[in-house]
Parts: sequence; C-alpha cells; structure tokens
Amino acid sequence: MEPSSIGRIPILDVRPDLGVPGLSAKAFVGEVVPFSATCFREGHDLIGVALHLRNPEGKSSRIQMHSAGPGTDRWIVQAQPDKPGAWTFTVEAYSDDYATWHHNAEVKIPLGIDVELMLTIGSELFTRASKEPSRTVTHRKKLAAVAATLADTAIDPLVRFEKASGEEVDALLLHAPISSLETFSAEYPLHVERVRAGFANWYEFFPRSEGAKLNADGSWTSGTFRTAAKRLPAVAKMGFNVLYMPPIHPIGTINRKGPNNTLVTQPGDPGSPWAIGSADGGHDAIHPDLGDFSDFAFFLKEAKKNGLEVALDLALQAAPDHPWVKTNPEWFTTLPDGSIAFAENPPKKYQDIYPINFDNDPEGIRAEVLRVVLFWISKGITTFRVDNPHTKPVDFWEWLISEVNTKHPEVVFLAEAFTRPAMMQTLAKVGFQQSYSYFTWRNTKWELEEFFRSISHDTADFMRPNLFVNTPDILTEYLQFGGPAAFTIRATLAATAAPLWGVYTGFELYESVARPGAEEYIDNEKFEYKFRDWAAIDKAGTSLAPYLTQLNAIRAEHPALGQLRNITIQRTDDEAILCYSKHLDAQFTGTGSSDTLIIVVNTDPHSVRETTVHLDLTTLGASHGDTLTVTNLITGTEWTWGADNYVRLDPFTEPVHILHVSGVNS
Repeated sequence: MEPSSIGRIPILDVRPDLGVPGLSAKAFVGEVVPFSATCFREGHDLIGVALHLRNPEGKSSRIQMHSAGPGTDRWIVQAQPDKPGAWTFTVEAYSDDYATWHHNAEVKIPLGIDVELMLTIGSELFTRASKEPSRTVTHRKKLAAVAATLADTAIDPLVRFEKASGEEVDALLLHAPISSLETFSAEYPLHVERVRAGFANWYEFFPRSEGAKLNADGSWTSGTFRTAAKRLPAVAKMGFNVLYMPPIHPIGTINRKGPNNTLVTQPGDPGSPWAIGSADGGHDAIHPDLGDFSDFAFFLKEAKKNGLEVALDLALQAAPDHPWVKTNPEWFTTLPDGSIAFAENPPKKYQDIYPINFDNDPEGIRAEVLRVVLFWISKGITTFRVDNPHTKPVDFWEWLISEVNTKHPEVVFLAEAFTRPAMMQTLAKVGFQQSYSYFTWRNTKWELEEFFRSISHDTADFMRPNLFVNTPDILTEYLQFGGPAAFTIRATLAATAAPLWGVYTGFELYESVARPGAEEYIDNEKFEYKFRDWAAIDKAGTSLAPYLTQLNAIRAEHPALGQLRNITIQRTDDEAILCYSKHLDAQFTGTGSSDTLIIVVNTDPHSVRETTVHLDLTTLGASHGDTLTVTNLITGTEWTWGADNYVRLDPFTEPVHILHVSGVNS
C-alpha cells in the first residue's frame, strides 16, 4: 500500500507557517504565540491533538491543544518561547480511545445499555495503558488499579465507572492519553529572537543638532558625539531604550541640498545625512564634524550606561562624490548621455543621491554591504534602521539578513518601507525583524480598528510593526492641525497598541509647522541644524515628555502591552471614540496574576465626545454579569465598570483613558 499524503488522521492548515519553503514564522522571547491546526477523522470517534514544541537545544515539550469551537475541527493552544534561537514544532493528532470510550459509557451505563460490555472495554483500555513502558511506574500502578476496578463485577457498575472518571484520571492521561492511530504533521520552523527585537521604545535624534550652536556671525557649529551624549540621560529618563540616529557618515558636497530641500546652498549648510559619502569617506566613515571613532565609542558607552541601545541608519545609496562612484561606477545606472542617474520618486527628486543598481554587479555589491554591516557590528552596533529597503531587491535582503544573523543572531533590522502591502510584508517575511507601518496615516476610529485587527491577527506571524508617531519625513495633517491633544492621542495609541513604538525628536515639543503643501516639517532637520533649548523647555513645563515618561512606565509595568496579538476591539456608540483591550493570562505574565488593560481614546482632537463603551467581559478574564474594578493609570481614579459604561473624553483636558483591571467581582 502506498503511503498516504494526508496521513491516517488529517492535519491541515498548521499555523504559524508562512507557506514558503525556507522562510520561518517569527517570535521573540516572551511572546505568546498561538499555534493551531485543522484536525478531524471519519465517523464519531473522538480525537485529541497535541503540540510538540522543540527548543534550540532539542528539548521537546508536549502541550495539549483544545478545540476552538464545536464543529470547527480547529485546534488551538498558546505557548511562550523562553529563549532565542531556531525552534521547531509538529502537531500530533490521535484517536483518543479513552475519551471515545468515556463518552459512550456515560451515555449507555446510566441507561443500562451494554453495561458490562462497556466496563470490559474500559478495563482493557486501562490495562493496555498500564503496560506502556513510556509511563512512570507509579502511573502504571494507578492505571492497573483502575483496570481492576472496572473488571470487578462485585462492585456496582456506576461506582466502577466513577473510578475511571474525574480529575485524578484526567491528570494521569493529560500528557500521555490512551490513544492509537497517532499521526504527525511535518516539522515547522519558528525563529525566536531576543526581547528587544519585538518589544522596545525608540527615540530618534540628529546628533549634529544636539549641542549645535548658532554663532554671532550666523554660522553654525555642529553638535558632536560628545555633546549629543549629554542628551542621553534625558532620553533614558523618558523610558526610551533604543536611540536611533540618521546616517553619521560624511555628507557629499556635489549637489548638496540647502534648507527645506532647496537646490541652493550657502557656505556652512550641512546637507542631508542621507547623501552619504565625500572625500572624507563613505559608509564606513564618520562625519568629521561629529568626531572620530574614539568619540563614537564614548557615545556608545554613555548610551549603554543609560540603558540605551544605539541604532544606526543603513542607507544603501551614495552622494555623487562618494568613493564608490570612482572605485565602482558599475554599481550605478549610467544614462545615455553618460551621466549617472540620481534618485527620484516623482515628483520628488534627490539630486544629491545616486541610487545603487543591484543588478550590475550583485556579487560585488553584496560583499561590500556585508563588509560595511559587519564593520559597524564590530564597533558595537546591534540594531540597524534600513532606509527605503523596498527600492532594493528582496532577495538581496534575504541574503544579507541571513548572513548577518547567522553570525550575529542578536542583530535587529528595522525596515523603513512605507510602500505597497505585498512588498512591505515580503520584506518582513524574508527577515526584517521590525517594520514601519501605515499607522502614521490611520487616524479615524474605523481606520484604527481595521489597522489594529490587521497587525494583531493577519500579519503577526511574520511582521512586527514599529508604530512611529512621526519621522523627519512625516508630519501628518492630524499633527499639523490637531493641537496638543493630537500628540497625546497619537502617543497613547502607539504606546499601547503594539510592543514597538517610536518618537522623532520634537514630538514632545508639539512641533507641528509643515512646509507649505507638504507633510514634512518646515526648516527640516534633514537639511539644517535645529537648536532646541531643552533646559528652558523643561523649566517652562511645556513639554509632553512627562506624559511620554508615564506611557513608557506603564509599558514596563504591564506585560499585556508587550504582546501584539492580544488586541480586542471593544464596541462604542460614538464614531470618534475608540476602545480596545489587551489581556494576558496569568500563566504568561511572570507575575502569577493576569494583566488586563482597557484603552479608550477620543480620536477627535477638536471636540468633547461622550459615549457608552460596551465590553465583552469574556475577553477581559471575566464572565457575563461580572463587574470590574478599573484604575485609570493616568489620573489614579478608580471606577466600577460592567458590560456598559459611560465615558466622556475632553481632548483639552483628558483625551484618553488607560484603565487597568485591578479586580473582577462576580
């Protein structure tokens, strides 16, 4: 007989799985991962399903799965990987001989149907189990005792049946059921990475602006790594733990951009950091204005002292005077007139940047980029924010990230790919640990509900969205015209909806003036120095920094916010008030208690809104009819909530509630 391609008991649609050979679903240490499969068999006999989860050292755990619902044939369970590395899992489906017998016996025996026959079948099952060498001696003795009781005709049949039921028997069979027809799925990979690959608070600043000075003659003195290091304690105090800097390399002089992206420059204009390369060096050099490698090492040391991991920008492009242009002109696209094509994203033009043509000399380009990345890793960098990866071949990224992570599994790559879903998602599938997302442009209640459902369910097996509230390139109309409330609202959404979020400097200062006709900041820091008088701002108390600090503290204290997949959208009656919850069962929190938060947000920064919030209490670790004791983590106010709750949110005083369920009252 030829072997079946489907197995004695069908096991279908196993998740998580990307469905592409060689590509792995991903998780991070501490993430609660849902595993599922469709399993069924012919007839009426019952089946059981188990997950076999193997850690990188080869130790396997058998975890019983449970039905997702009657008639669905879907089996599910959650597990929490506790160490990084290459995990694997298989799904086992089996005929649950005990459950089948027990179901039939509890129907027949009380009715006096086939009583002795059913008890004899049960005795034979327990006798069989008592002889299985895989069981402990103690368990085999207990199973044999049950078998003997079932066979003892001197005992009342109902009493005999009761001895084969209940918690004690269930415990004996939990990890080793009485089964047959065991069928196993294929083995599936699960790539588990360090915590900060999936749970982190990012802060971006330009080191040249931190400590920059405007001189009396109107010229500027650039900030350095030494002056920028003075800003690190303040960043850390706000609770951020990843500090991202735009490119720190020499900036080209040919076609250098002036203020607000103009083509006219004046002496002293610093140019765009993304126009990489000059006579001072390329991607493996530091801009002389920032210091040298000893200054960079000092900066990294100070960052580490403050609990900050430094992320560098990996921008694979070149200024016209980058050394690559002379040494490897074949890496660029030459036009019919003999000139090299500069970067364009019509109508935008980047005359100060040459994009790389990855098809002219792929082996040479790959070797050079790998060299550059390994060079910075050797200097202490373990996180890279990658500029515009969607403009480079996907197979290049699959190769590069694999090469790097094979040698340095701790290295994290963040994809700055604001692009079509297929490209964005494929970049995540081939290895990018984090991804920018459409969050920036999702502002209304219904847009956010759709977005949160998508990131927490549709793409969570492979894509980790980093919810940046703003970037040097992106100042949305919502922030331009929403006033201070808009900043509070966006920060709350980003910090509570996903484990990864980020802020670009100036957000905490409510910077909101755009270049006319664009969603970019006016007097953009990409093209000039920006002085911010942090001391005066702190003294005036006009910063959002205290609130950002509070948000990051809440994130640190509540493990439910460290998960992506646990968002539940709750219903409200108002078109602008959004409500969602995040719940984490006690077995996964590490504290022994479950953790539940309810976030209510007025997405309208201009108007007072009031509504009734309708909660599905079963998604909050409660039951229908229970009441909840909830504490507002922003104000400290305590309320009693039920299934339906009145909420009033004033954007000018209190645009959001972040509620912790501190008690469930039955």
